[in-house]
Amino acid sequence: MTHHVAAGLDGSPESLAAAEWAAEEALLRRAVLRLVHAEEITAGSAAPLVRPDVVRDWADGILTEAAEELRRRHPGLEISTRRLTGRPAAALAVDALDADLLVLGSRGLGTVLGFLVGSVGMAAVGATERPVVLVRAADARAGGPGRDRSGPYGEVLLGVDIHQSCDRLLAFAFDEAAHRGCTLRVVHAWTLPPVFSYAPVLDPGVQLEVGRTVAQSLSDMLTPWRLKYPSVHIVERAVIGPPARELVYAADNADLVIVGRRVRRSPLGAHIGHVAHAVIHHCGAPVAVVAHE
Repeated sequence: MTHHVAAGLDGSPESLAAAEWAAEEALLRRAVLRLVHAEEITAGSAAPLVRPDVVRDWADGILTEAAEELRRRHPGLEISTRRLTGRPAAALAVDALDADLLVLGSRGLGTVLGFLVGSVGMAAVGATERPVVLVRAADARAGGPGRDRSGPYGEVLLGVDIHQSCDRLLAFAFDEAAHRGCTLRVVHAWTLPPVFSYAPVLDPGVQLEVGRTVAQSLSDMLTPWRLKYPSVHIVERAVIGPPARELVYAADNADLVIVGRRVRRSPLGAHIGHVAHAVIHHCGAPVAVVAHE
């Protein structure tokens, strides 16, 4: 099977930045880049604002233009295009079933307000079990799509929970670090259980002892992956604090931030989780959301 990276494209600066990031990712993976546009044509409208053929021509135009520009910038990259019809989030999720990952754009609103991912992006994250990477519009920061790729890659940041099985999450993170030849920073954030609420005051050694146990559990989780990926340099940290806050703080020097979301199959729909939700909205670097059991 031919590996490929899918990128959602709608002509916005955010989606163009996502396509550029996806192109670089495809080169790292030696994969094909597939540019995808999903359009929702409402049937039965008495007076459609734009004729369907005009919408299709416009979609074909942005796909062709983006593909030509990316071929010019990356001559060795194989690129294909595909126009889909249907609800965009669902159509993108279905198309990504055979992809290594799906890359989408997100709009930056600043460090206070966070980032507006949009209903399509958030719905696509919840609708597929393939990894989804959300990329903000190109800028000058080290981790953004506009960075100078002539130099070495910055680190990959991974947030894990030592109390859950994270194999899919770890496999994706180690692969990304190996492709880039960069450091993988693994962070687990923890707090004392409520039963120990007053323990640090009564005995300061309690928190220190729990911290050592947590750090050892994190090291044990990573041991088999160190053996499988001996070339990847790992920096691990068990820190005290809320996971979402600590990951956002740690993301300043990251080229890619990776978080997990638990797969929930229920009539209530997909659940992204508050940690992934916060990181998606407040990290400036591209954020990969990996579904896992």
